[in-house]
Amino acid sequence: MTYVIYTLRRLVSLIPVLLGISLIVFFLIRLIPGDPAATLLGSHATPQAVQELRAQLGLDQPLWTQYLTFLSHLFHGNFGYSYVYDSSVSGLISTSLPTTLWLLVSGTVCTLLIAVPLAVLAAARRGGAADAVIRAVPVVGLGLPAFWLGIMLILVFGLKLGWFPVGGFGDDLAGHIRSMVLPGITISLTLAPILIRSLRASMIDVLGSDYIVTAHAKGISTARVVFGHALRNAAVSSVTVLGVNIAYLTGSTLVVERVFSLPGIGQQMINSILGRDFPTVQGITLVFAIMVVAVNLLTDVTHAALDPRVKLA
Repeated sequence: MTYVIYTLRRLVSLIPVLLGISLIVFFLIRLIPGDPAATLLGSHATPQAVQELRAQLGLDQPLWTQYLTFLSHLFHGNFGYSYVYDSSVSGLISTSLPTTLWLLVSGTVCTLLIAVPLAVLAAARRGGAADAVIRAVPVVGLGLPAFWLGIMLILVFGLKLGWFPVGGFGDDLAGHIRSMVLPGITISLTLAPILIRSLRASMIDVLGSDYIVTAHAKGISTARVVFGHALRNAAVSSVTVLGVNIAYLTGSTLVVERVFSLPGIGQQMINSILGRDFPTVQGITLVFAIMVVAVNLLTDVTHAALDPRVKLA
């Protein structure tokens, strides 16, 4: 029950944050050069036609009036209407959001599959050859841009070897999983080095603790000591590192979606910016913000669950 109350309090405290984000998003979008009405009608439209469409879209009203209308619609779950796509923004987001969520989950899973075994091995073999290689090689991934990594994976594993599709999201569950392997690895190659360094340092501290020495003295196997005792305690600080970086990657998934032609909200956002589709850009930006806030909240709750020293107040 304590965790439920803690979570509810955190959710309530996020309301001002989301209101502030909506305010910033609304006014920043208006700084994008170009007139949405003129873009919709084309270069041959008359000034009168542009003015009539501006009035129809509500763009001739004061900005504060437009913002209050926008906020009122948000409270009713209405993100607006896209005249570029002739569809509701909510419908566009609901269609493309699952692909982005798949991408984030696959990136997180690939990161854990890569980082956890390597970090444990490096900590257990501290000062050895394996430790040196694990610390040195993954750092290369930090200096390589995600779009370049994605292109290289497509060339090798998609075009040359033909193991995975080079684009698209697939038509069924198996197709979705196969299509997310390369994008997930692309994300993990930039995220795993950070987690490896954090988890390795935490593992080294935990493995030097008195209770670990006592566990060894009692004859408990090394594997059980490492994975059953040390890893759980070492993971507490690394959960925060992972959560912060996943939140950061949430907004940068549009690069990966673009490289792999994934029909996610990142790809949708790029197309909407190019088309001066204000309602869709606003809606997607807010969804990205909500996702970042949700990841941070989930990180805090998970950290509190793993570490009994955290006060749930």
